[in-house]
Amino acid sequence: MLYGVALRMDRRIVQALRDRLAREVGPGTRVKHAPLAMTLCYPSPYHVAMSSLGYLQIHRLANQRPGTTCERAILPEPELIEAHVRTRTPLLTLESQRPAADAHLIGISHAYELELTGIVQLFDLMGLAPLARDRGPADPLVVLGGPITFSNPLPSAPFADVVVLGEGEASLQVLLQYLEERPEAARGDAAARKALLETLADVPGFFVPRMHGERLPPIGQAPDAMLPAVSEIRTPDTELSDMVLIEPERGCHRGCTFCVMRRTTNGGMRLVSPETVRDLVPDDTPKVGLVGAAVTDHPRIKTILSDLVDRRGKRIGVSSLRADRLDEEFVGLLARGGYRSMTVALDAASVRLRDSIEKGIKDRHIERAAALARGEQMRHLKLYVIVNLPGETEADLEELVQFGLHLKKTVPVVLGVSPFVPKFHTPLAAAPFAGEQAVAKSIKLLQKRLAHAGVQLRGPGAREAYVEYRLAQGGFQHAEAAIAAARAGGSLADYKRALADLPDRVVPANLSELIPAPTRRRNHPTPA
Repeated sequence: MLYGVALRMDRRIVQALRDRLAREVGPGTRVKHAPLAMTLCYPSPYHVAMSSLGYLQIHRLANQRPGTTCERAILPEPELIEAHVRTRTPLLTLESQRPAADAHLIGISHAYELELTGIVQLFDLMGLAPLARDRGPADPLVVLGGPITFSNPLPSAPFADVVVLGEGEASLQVLLQYLEERPEAARGDAAARKALLETLADVPGFFVPRMHGERLPPIGQAPDAMLPAVSEIRTPDTELSDMVLIEPERGCHRGCTFCVMRRTTNGGMRLVSPETVRDLVPDDTPKVGLVGAAVTDHPRIKTILSDLVDRRGKRIGVSSLRADRLDEEFVGLLARGGYRSMTVALDAASVRLRDSIEKGIKDRHIERAAALARGEQMRHLKLYVIVNLPGETEADLEELVQFGLHLKKTVPVVLGVSPFVPKFHTPLAAAPFAGEQAVAKSIKLLQKRLAHAGVQLRGPGAREAYVEYRLAQGGFQHAEAAIAAARAGGSLADYKRALADLPDRVVPANLSELIPAPTRRRNHPTPA
């Protein structure tokens, strides 16, 4: 052990980790002993963590360095959390079943606002104070990164000593190089840690909360030479069972005004060649997941799919299908690659609203997708749609109802409904949230009009959307609200009570820098 003393460890918990590790395929942790020990945490259970390409990418890159060993520690399932507490077993790493806090450096990958509860649980299980202000140099350095940093990391920032903003590959190398040479800066020496934080505060891509305050620096960008992200570990114990994940592109060249990955984010879309994708897919993997914000916009996506499906016999998964990119050849490849249903994004209830958010999808594109799904005998077509966008009326919802009923004549339809939540780094960052009651009313209307006709509705409810909104527009104070909510049980009602006395929105000093201009339309005014 690096620090502390041996702690009680429940044999059943240890064995469960060993069994899970034994079912994994891939190199895992290459370096068992190195000058710098890192624990990479995920604040959701294993089946979610191992479906996160970003999390697996950081784990892979850290372990490529001879001077760093990086092990995973993942939030246990609820029943196992109870066992940890009952037996006083700390959070353990997956690879060696050592205490997760027994490291120089704790990394946390944070994807979604409501994972704040999971972050608090991680700290509690590790025996560390959640807030950085309550920890000292004898505790491990805590670094937070992940998808949340593309929008608003302020509510999670007080948990961390350092936040890596945006794409983390290059920033990770800078941080690990520094700490491999000076591990005492991560743990053990107050002066060395202070010097580290002062240095990082001036490096692009790093956010040091105690120095920057509630002013977010620009997000970081990885050089093209460090792309693509690819997973090296696959497991049957995940939603993406036995699948290798790879990104054939990064970013997006489109201008959807609600999306944090629009063209203004890190220079738009960057492509990976089909040859690179081919060379990174192991022969022995049965499934390949192509992950990215705009995979179907890759100009050679059908070449990539044909190589995987027709030449190599792989089953495939593709994120972010755009209806206007689908044709018979494309959907045929999906079907031969194992697709039994298809999901496309509609993103707004009406043609008028899709135009207002610059989505660029027409009814005919969705109708064509439905016909192609039927032609391949798929079980259903799932449509993602955002409700309660700014300016939405009941007429827009009625258009969605009629369109859903129309599509159902071609293929069974599932509607994935998500209430609009404004996010930083989008043109709609300052747009209003409709309110919990208005969201509930919209969802109820759709359920009433569509459920009896056999159109299924899925997605988060009004209360979850409200809590997400409060955290997406939150600041440092919201970290303490998350702690209170987690300690009270972590329910949405617990969150509402914890957030009750905080402002609906926190306005960073540089909010105007976090709201890019839309392509064609005026921005919403910045709140005072």
